[in-house]
Amino acid sequence: MSANTNITEKKYRKLSIQVSLNGFRFCCFDTLNQTVLFVKEVDFNDFEKSIKVEDHYWQAFVNHKELTATYDEIVVLHENNLSSFVPKAMFDENYLGSYLQYSTKVFESDFFAFDVLEPFDMVNTYIPYVNFNNYLLDQFDSFDYLHVNSILVQKLLENSKNISETQLFVHVGKEHFEIVVIENQKLLLFNSFEYQTKEDFIYYILFTAEQLKLNPETFKLQLLGEISEESDLFKIAYRYIRNITLMNVFHTQKHNDFSTLENLKYFILFNS
Repeated sequence: MSANTNITEKKYRKLSIQVSLNGFRFCCFDTLNQTVLFVKEVDFNDFEKSIKVEDHYWQAFVNHKELTATYDEIVVLHENNLSSFVPKAMFDENYLGSYLQYSTKVFESDFFAFDVLEPFDMVNTYIPYVNFNNYLLDQFDSFDYLHVNSILVQKLLENSKNISETQLFVHVGKEHFEIVVIENQKLLLFNSFEYQTKEDFIYYILFTAEQLKLNPETFKLQLLGEISEESDLFKIAYRYIRNITLMNVFHTQKHNDFSTLENLKYFILFNS
């Protein structure tokens, strides 16, 4: 149950686990052929309410034997809205908490981490789930960890090469969504919103567009994550925004046999 570092015993397998308070999803990569072999989800709503979250992880590891196989590499992705992007020129590792204090409640006891988005001179500072990391350290000898938004923003920036017009992306989760605005392969805006209704969803998108002086008649909205053209979220956005599409996931999809909707849903996990 560890990351395998012995080159003579390489398995050519990589495990990525995307963790959150409500459950987690994981996938296995064939690193020799650069393909995704399988993806699975664990929903903690299916578990007893009285059990601690760490106990949910223990139960899931018992139920899913794939999690206890041997892998050459293991990556843990932390999914929460406790993150903030900082230009590299303004970043100081000694003041990680200060970058988050305006967007979330920060405590002295919090542990902070950061991911460097090297090609884009940017750093994502965040608060990882320390209790999840500690539990996983008991399961694996070692692993790397990142924030989900680091992967999301980096991949969207990479995919925006040679596109000069302003692009607005919305990555949809079950109870939250992220808005990413890119122009000339530069990050103009990143924000995460919690929502309960489709009206919440469209309000935050239109409000963001208004702040950036983007005209709903002309700007292009690209949706990814847990979204389809049949969903209520897509339909209400289509009512108010003229140019709306599901994001093209061709570059991700060519490395697996999953559907377009599955590649939209697991975009972050598949690009980890």
